[in-house]
Amino acid sequence: MTVQIGWRGTTVDVLGNLPAVGEKAPDFILTADDLDDITLLDFAGQKLVLNIFPSIDTPTCATSTRRFNEELAALENTVVLCVSADLPYAQKRFCGSEGLDRVKTASTFRSTFSNDYGVTVLTGIRRGLTARAVVVIDVDGTVRHVELVKEVSTEPDYAAALAAL
Repeated sequence: MTVQIGWRGTTVDVLGNLPAVGEKAPDFILTADDLDDITLLDFAGQKLVLNIFPSIDTPTCATSTRRFNEELAALENTVVLCVSADLPYAQKRFCGSEGLDRVKTASTFRSTFSNDYGVTVLTGIRRGLTARAVVVIDVDGTVRHVELVKEVSTEPDYAAALAAL
């Protein structure tokens, strides 16, 4: 199933088959900033927020990373994993220069994550990047909240994501 989202004045198709609330989160293998693998199993017993976006080097993506980093200060047993198609080096550079030490980053390069989570941009010059989305997974690995942001330059609904925790 494909869906359409806005991308700064254009419309692009996105794979669109995000996991459903109430189902088990699909396993994944992503690449950490040290080039090691990160899997869903690494977060077993913790609440997990997947903050998915196109690129850490864009204003809205940077803002969402900063905002979730701030929100984590008040949350226990919760990890925010910022997922993009950026190389791990860019993610590490950004978080280091911004002093963001609460969120974790992960790259979709070497991964089927964007297809498995339904966030692959399929059309336009940005095809292959990830759409902006948030997936909240509870301690048992069950999806509790999903948002595919309808306009890529818009921030996600932080309150709804945090309420699902």
